[in-house]
Amino acid sequence: MERHGFAMEVKKGMMNEYRSRLGEIWKELAAFLDRNEIRNFSIWNADSLIFGYYENADGAVLSPEETEARDALVNRMEDTFNWISVLGQDMRLMYHNFGVVREDKELIRHRMFMTKLKPGCEEEYKHRHDGLIEQRGDMVDPGPDSNFSIWCAGGYIFGYNEIDTTMEKEETEEARKATIAWETRQLEIMDWITNDVDWMTGEHHCASVRLAWHMGKR
Repeated sequence: MERHGFAMEVKKGMMNEYRSRLGEIWKELAAFLDRNEIRNFSIWNADSLIFGYYENADGAVLSPEETEARDALVNRMEDTFNWISVLGQDMRLMYHNFGVVREDKELIRHRMFMTKLKPGCEEEYKHRHDGLIEQRGDMVDPGPDSNFSIWCAGGYIFGYNEIDTTMEKEETEEARKATIAWETRQLEIMDWITNDVDWMTGEHHCASVRLAWHMGKR
């Protein structure tokens, strides 16, 4: 399975129009996704930013006809936003912890977060997360994180995570201290856009909102 992400920024005063247009094309978009066996497609919003995530089979490539169909759908939306990523190209994958991916999403909590990297900090962010992967080694994480990826484009960080709610447990004091230490260190190189660390910093950021989701054909 391949994972993909895309990102854009909605133009000032155009969020209502963006949402309306998304509703107008949704049936056609869902049909396009099904024809091309694209699954777990979701669109998220925080502030003026949009992040999209989807999955397809390894090596899947759009035919010229389906590329034209995709571009036609995008063209009906494109005057409402500016691209952060590049259409048809993946953003840079900064971290992954795919673990045991659950096909049944009914007991999955979907999470998305956004941050803005401080100037010149992209490589340091990548280095820190590469360290987490090295610590994990070849071990497959059983959960609760079951499909976790972090992407970068235009100086922004977009994280997508699926959390198995049957495996979530209350955080221990030791784990909480480790979380605070990690997040405090991360604040050296990035600023939060979503409200994931408001509990720690006392600041007020916007909550992430899932605007759309299409599971796709099984």
